[in-house]
Amino acid sequence: MRSKTGIQRGLRQEIEMADSSLSRAAGLSPPAGTAAVPRADASAPVLQSPGLLAPCNDQVAIPHRWLTAIAVMSSSVMQVLDTSVVNVSLPHIAGSLSSSVDEATWVLTSYLVANAIILPISGWLANYIGRRRLLLGMVAGFTLGSLFCGLAPNLATLIVFRVVQGATGGGMQPLSQAVLLEEFPGREQGKAMAFWSLGIIAAPIFGPTLGGWITDTYSWRWIFFINLPIGVLSLILISQYVLDPPYIGRGAGRVDAWGIGMLAVGMGALQIMLDKGQEEDWLGSNFIRTLCVLALAFLTGFVIRELTVKDPIVYFRHLRSRTFAAGIVLVTMLGFVLYGSLVLLPLFMQTLLGWTATIAGIWNSPRGIGTAICMPLVGYLLGKGWDGRWMLVFGFAVAGLAFFGYSHMTLQSGTWDLFWYQITQGVGMAFVFVPLTTLTMSPIAKQETGYATSLYNTVRNIGSSIGISFVTTWVARRSQFHQSVLAGNLSATNPLHQQAYAGLAPYLQQHGSDAVTAAQKADALLYGMLQQQATLLSYMDVFHLMGILFLAIIPLILLMRKMEHEKQREPHRRLSSSRK
Repeated sequence: MRSKTGIQRGLRQEIEMADSSLSRAAGLSPPAGTAAVPRADASAPVLQSPGLLAPCNDQVAIPHRWLTAIAVMSSSVMQVLDTSVVNVSLPHIAGSLSSSVDEATWVLTSYLVANAIILPISGWLANYIGRRRLLLGMVAGFTLGSLFCGLAPNLATLIVFRVVQGATGGGMQPLSQAVLLEEFPGREQGKAMAFWSLGIIAAPIFGPTLGGWITDTYSWRWIFFINLPIGVLSLILISQYVLDPPYIGRGAGRVDAWGIGMLAVGMGALQIMLDKGQEEDWLGSNFIRTLCVLALAFLTGFVIRELTVKDPIVYFRHLRSRTFAAGIVLVTMLGFVLYGSLVLLPLFMQTLLGWTATIAGIWNSPRGIGTAICMPLVGYLLGKGWDGRWMLVFGFAVAGLAFFGYSHMTLQSGTWDLFWYQITQGVGMAFVFVPLTTLTMSPIAKQETGYATSLYNTVRNIGSSIGISFVTTWVARRSQFHQSVLAGNLSATNPLHQQAYAGLAPYLQQHGSDAVTAAQKADALLYGMLQQQATLLSYMDVFHLMGILFLAIIPLILLMRKMEHEKQREPHRRLSSSRK
């Protein structure tokens, strides 16, 4: 006796065969995995492949679509969360595996390099292997990589399996976006992307706090083990609810081995340069100069080759669309500012305000609260036909004002001062993420969505890496500048310096120091205060610059075309009413 699953599979195949015959008779080629029923009018129900009935109104999202959204979002959240939780555990990893913290940073670098190489070609890989098959393989590989990372007996083994994680996790986000943009029609795309973005935004915000708590309470190995149940759940859901669209041609086209090779060398060199630049003093290091030359040469060669080769692995021709090109610039700057601030703000809290890592993590989360509150509203407004361009203008303006608020903080700033600035930033980000994705992808044909989302996520990734490197370098350099300027005020002729010194020296003498020691300690205390103020000014400079950048890119939004919902791409599972 056949099992229930076998009966369902056989029935599904019979329906698909019948639908194919009907479509061929009508001169049509139905999408894979979709079954059509002959009907006399467009209002008749359409039988979906899993057995769900839904009305032909494409603006109604059926439960099946939301299960697909949960399937692809869970894999993306797992990948983003893993990236953020590992950062806070590096000292524990180094101590446990008998290595230095500098050596342990290769746990991050190796992951980022592998991720950066796979990310641009994930659209091509999906077309070559099959999107569903690739997504399942990536989730399975990432889950197994997490298991072996948690079991790693030494640093070398851990780095090897972090490379596996990076290679298998690189394509999860663009593939997830491509699935959602095709699965949800027209105005429903805003709701779908809002749901997906909520998890993607929350993961890097709450990840450090979660990672610190897991490491302190249990062990750093558990930051990898927590991926196992998420990975298994994602595999089950993807295998049940994600299907390949009909235009996916497995093995179609030739493999551009030269292009892949140039991309691997160029992106690898670029990522290592950005990750190690500040540590190696940038162009003062022969190592960084070599990486810079390699990245420039190989990436330039890669772009030229992809523009001329017959079967490119990255579609740069999409940049001919002014909407897509403007979106690429905007998302690059978004990655630069957002991820730069995700690094900068916790450092400010810990180094200048003296908060512990746990407290800093907790008070770094209000951004996620503001985003979580407003994200459903954004999806609703897009579904009602609001112009996404004006929502982008509002979002960038509000987030920019939040950064100007950060630039006015002092050493006496408290938790609630930061709270409201972060809520404001979170609200602005909610009005940026979803409209930016839907508008940027609106001119792209559905069969090229995977290529477009790969390029979109690649430039965002590059922007975030540049942003993190920039803020750490700029804070250090501006701190040195402000320190040299303020040091001129520490002189015996400055009345303020004399006043501060006159108050400190007697106080120290009253607490057991002789006159000479008290004078030395007073000078040291004053210089320490000067260093604090110089560092504070450097942070304020960077926050101010971020606010300016967000406001400066607003005119680019006007280059984007309004998204016409009635012309949106139909999802591959649904037959249009013209196929009756």
